[in-house]
Amino acid sequence: MNPELCNARDDAMTAGVSVMVFTLDEELNLPHCLASLHWCDDVIVVDSFSTDKTEALCRSAGARFFQHAFEGFGNQRNWALDHTSPRHPWILILDADERVPPALAQELGQIAQADPVEAGAYRVRRRFHLWGRWLRHSSLYPSWVVRFVRHDRVRYRNRGHAETQDVQGRIGDLANDLIDENHKSLDEWFERQNRYSSKDAEFEAAMDTPLPGWRELTRGDPLARRAALKRLAARIPARGLLYFLYSYLWRKGFLDGVEGLMFCRMRALYQVQVEVKAFHARRARQRTQQSGAPT
Repeated sequence: MNPELCNARDDAMTAGVSVMVFTLDEELNLPHCLASLHWCDDVIVVDSFSTDKTEALCRSAGARFFQHAFEGFGNQRNWALDHTSPRHPWILILDADERVPPALAQELGQIAQADPVEAGAYRVRRRFHLWGRWLRHSSLYPSWVVRFVRHDRVRYRNRGHAETQDVQGRIGDLANDLIDENHKSLDEWFERQNRYSSKDAEFEAAMDTPLPGWRELTRGDPLARRAALKRLAARIPARGLLYFLYSYLWRKGFLDGVEGLMFCRMRALYQVQVEVKAFHARRARQRTQQSGAPT
């Protein structure tokens, strides 16, 4: 088939979709991400003042480039919705290490064209790749995230290192997956996890919510179920070991071979970091209260 006809068909199928990409020093990941967005006529990059070639790469690809100081993922997404003037009401939210396969692009275009009035957002599954392969089992696939939203029906809130969203309308499920593959070094991955674990520990140490009930842990909504599992994990000891047993044995991470073993150990280490940092924060707060100093 003529490539020009294919591209024209893709453009027609995805008319009415804006894409927002959030960046900080992403010169290694951006070429892969932007190459997967050739079908989109409104690529918006919101950058947290990168010092590498991020801006040059974005401008050379024709993306609209904005910069805003990072104050949390939720705040950054809200700022982007309010200040970048998306050309289309339906917006795909991406990180720079993610890319959009053609089948997903077509599906997004079909939804944008139909513009269902009852829907406010859509969840998508991510396929996590590392060391050149999809870690299907050890990454706990399917992991759902809300990424395709209608501009006027969603607002975000910071939640630990990540964010959650308030959606007006139904949240649907996309049939096709998003690809997540980080091309930066393993050292950078650990540095990022160290920052993220500090944010999650801070949020967890301040959290004062009851243990989730069985109904919350088994409910059908995968996002609500994951939130309940995080609340449970915050209360149990040896969570790093338990996470490893859960991901490597119960969720069959061993089927991903040695890569699965390594990744399960990496994610278990993250749980240990959060647990220790949250413990440290609680003890520091207790000492402050016992000394009579203001909190």
